[in-house]
Amino acid sequence: MLNKRTTEVYALGQHISMSAHKARRVIDQIRGRSYEETLMILELMPYRACYPIFKLVYSAAANASSNMGSSEANLVISKAEVNKGTIMKRLKHRARGRSFAIQKPTCHVTIVMKDISLDEYIDTDSITWSQKAKWKKKDTTMSYYGMYSNGGTWDKK
Repeated sequence: MLNKRTTEVYALGQHISMSAHKARRVIDQIRGRSYEETLMILELMPYRACYPIFKLVYSAAANASSNMGSSEANLVISKAEVNKGTIMKRLKHRARGRSFAIQKPTCHVTIVMKDISLDEYIDTDSITWSQKAKWKKKDTTMSYYGMYSNGGTWDKK
């Protein structure tokens, strides 16, 4: 039996000077899209976070073409995440010799791209029975209609 193994490349941008919340607003729009569609979206969105994310997507595509020899038409963003970085603390001078603290947040952005044409297969016949049993175990839970409703007035039809 053959199982599918995907090949992925990534680009990592660290210490980008913007808050993680503002970058996450843009990342949520491009997650799971193709490479060409992502570039069009990032060029047309009016946010300041689009330019560094555009550079990262372009860098990840360059890594894919350089390392795996894949074309840009087959690339899909499989994972995109934004994490909080360090906060630079600065002081701003105010009246009467006082100072005011300014916090400049940073974020770390990771873009993972997958080539959908370069799928490799591994042979699972050489794998032991105990490993196959782990793959076949599935969590079966019973759920019923209206399980997540709290019974409020808005849930009634």
